[in-house]
Amino acid sequence: MSERGRVAFITGGGSGIGRAIAHRFAAEGVKIAIADWNLAGAEETVAQLEAKGYEALAVQADVRNGADVQAAVDAAVARFGQVDILVSNAGLSDGLEILTTEEDRWDRNFDIIVKGAYHCLHAILPGMIARGEGVVLTIGSVNGLYGIGEHAYSAAKAALVSLTQNIAVRYGQDGIRANCICPGSIKTPIWDHQLETDPHAFDNLLQWYPLGRVGTPEDVANAAWFLCSDGASWISGVTLNVDGGLMAGNYPFSEDLSGKRQSRPRKQRYFPPDEPPAVNR
Repeated sequence: MSERGRVAFITGGGSGIGRAIAHRFAAEGVKIAIADWNLAGAEETVAQLEAKGYEALAVQADVRNGADVQAAVDAAVARFGQVDILVSNAGLSDGLEILTTEEDRWDRNFDIIVKGAYHCLHAILPGMIARGEGVVLTIGSVNGLYGIGEHAYSAAKAALVSLTQNIAVRYGQDGIRANCICPGSIKTPIWDHQLETDPHAFDNLLQWYPLGRVGTPEDVANAAWFLCSDGASWISGVTLNVDGGLMAGNYPFSEDLSGKRQSRPRKQRYFPPDEPPAVNR
């Protein structure tokens, strides 16, 4: 099947990274089904896509609920015929350290991030296997690869990486590819509250990013399209960091070790050169 005839089912597509992925895929001729607990957000994404002449569907679904997810997938299949690409993007971070995170908050992270992917795979994988092809993309986080706090969220994202690898290994024989993207700090609406209380919240982050800026949802969307396109047809089981070089190493630490660290201001570039801030609401 041509890439332009494919159908993508994207969870959490009502804002942020999910919305940017929907726009990027639609621009390539992919039909889009958005599943989000926030129906208004999903409908806004669909309205944006339809205004550009793209085909899209909004469905309300809580990914923690298997029946919700199955109904959303059924609606996508009824509208478009099948689902060729699953983007399991829905997630949240609730709680910081383990000793201050109540059990229900711990469970909420895992229910949305890991169980959400489980429900989507249960609903979509059988159709992919029957057709002998399909692509699964999960949106993890550098938090799942490196100890940088938010214990419940980080543990859930680590589990998502492992799940993705196992899907790739087990179902590759059925023509299924599965990969995971692990973004670094991305300017999405999830930061809005923190930026309201601290407008300089990103300032202290810049020293850790070799490229000198935080990411945009479009940075992730571009990588997502590559991994789901035919250009990545022999790539499966990969965890791709989209993080401005964060996970490559720690140069400030090496400067401290060598005694060469200098106190110097860094150029503050929150966004790609010559590009305005992305609006993802």
